Amino acid sequence: MTFTEQCITIGLCTLASVLTRALPFLLLSEKKPTPPMVRYLGNVLPAAVFGMLVVYCLKDTTFFSGNHGLPELAGILVTAMLHLKFRQMLLSIGGGTAVYMLLIQCIFIP
Repeated sequence: MTFTEQCITIGLCTLASVLTRALPFLLLSEKKPTPPMVRYLGNVLPAAVFGMLVVYCLKDTTFFSGNHGLPELAGILVTAMLHLKFRQMLLSIGGGTAVYMLLIQCIFIP
């Protein structure tokens, strides 16, 4: 890739990032009520993304060999318990990730 092509690529990526962040503010007015579809997506997308993360994280886990997926299951359990108790997504994901990383780095060493 030439320098010019690199500059154009970086510029287009920057433009796309700015547009995706600014477009909702440009299209949706504070004076008008939020469209029902946008409210619906705001309600269902966080859970859908969380579900996709779980599926993605478990796609290569082997439950019938090695450590039988114990670190992964422990991380999921901690994440679920923290979320049910505190209802804080960042705390839940961070806590589950910390438990998983501690288990694979200190206990289930490959």
